[in-house]
Amino acid sequence: MKKDFILKIFEGFSIVRWNDLVRPFDVVEMDKDAEKLVVAYIIGKFEEHRGVKIDWEWMIYASLFDLLRKISLCDIKSPVQRLIKTQYPDEFIRLNEWVLEQYRQLIPDKALFSKFTLYIGKMSGSIPYEDAQEQTARVFRAAHKYSTLRELEMIGMVNEPQRLERIRRELNADLQKYLDLQGLQLLMTRQKPFDFLMRIEQLRFQTRWNQTPRVPRTSVLGHCFFVAILTLLLGRETGIAFCSRRFYNNFFCALFHDLPEAVTRDIISPVKQATEGLPSIVKSIEDKIVASELVPLMEDFYRDEILYFTNDEFSNRICRDGKVSHVSFDELNTRYNEDAFSPVDGRIVRIADHYSALLEAELSISHGITSKHLRDGKANLLRAYPEGTVISGIDAHALFQSFA
Repeated sequence: MKKDFILKIFEGFSIVRWNDLVRPFDVVEMDKDAEKLVVAYIIGKFEEHRGVKIDWEWMIYASLFDLLRKISLCDIKSPVQRLIKTQYPDEFIRLNEWVLEQYRQLIPDKALFSKFTLYIGKMSGSIPYEDAQEQTARVFRAAHKYSTLRELEMIGMVNEPQRLERIRRELNADLQKYLDLQGLQLLMTRQKPFDFLMRIEQLRFQTRWNQTPRVPRTSVLGHCFFVAILTLLLGRETGIAFCSRRFYNNFFCALFHDLPEAVTRDIISPVKQATEGLPSIVKSIEDKIVASELVPLMEDFYRDEILYFTNDEFSNRICRDGKVSHVSFDELNTRYNEDAFSPVDGRIVRIADHYSALLEAELSISHGITSKHLRDGKANLLRAYPEGTVISGIDAHALFQSFA
């Protein structure tokens, strides 16, 4: 991974949304895209339950590419982009070609850049969607519109209704075309999936490194999405052709890895490790609270999957006949790299989680906003990956030293 590419993605934490309205909390692009993926997961799971094929690999890559595009075009409001697309379609295509050029030198992975090119072509209308991807793209677009509506509802409490009425009307009109999606219906009518989403949304309001000033501030939910992107990119760095379930599990394990904090709040690492027995005690308490407060809000057909993502989230593991086993990276590659084993590279998720924390500390320090907490956090993360540390085929020492 090129350092400059990761820094570019990190800009998603600095892009302010609804910049011309009153905002009662930090509303940034990374958080929006994180919530969009959670909504897409919920709607997609309902569609799968109805027998619809969802192309999760396409959706996962689309989430990355959509963020990259928004980072480049953040100065052009969405209504303006829609007008350009409908009234000046040729110019819209050229605009998206310009977006691609901004990343050509940042993405040395030619296969990844090729996927990005195809996504931009389909999104801009110059390349048609494949039939198998069309329903997945509808789920993705519905999630985009609904997560935007949720933001509007949250900031609506502190804005005069007249400022929001036109936007609300347009969003509701856009959502009408997706109301055949059962998951969206239940979210719009505020049924159980909405209650589950509300708990996850609390992660948008929880600030990481809460004991110290920091720039940019990052939420737990935005951090989770960034970790999911890093997990995706680090997985490509291994050179292993992951089976489809392993690819899917890794991404969503990363996206949901801090889900228990929706009911326990973030407990910073130094506090968790204050005593020898505290980490296991905290984990046990987290599991009990999740079981009593979060699990009842999950649907039967994705409950076990989310619990598999969040239990022992940083361990390499497989699941056979409902039984979870810890395995090595070599075993994942040679014996269990098949959908039937539901493999997870938890140690890659852990590297991504630590790498995200390192960036959060280092970038604030480089901006001149520093503290003992940030300096100690950075030093501890660097010490955790000494020279020669290779984990899951990744030279972790070299990766972390790029920000030493």
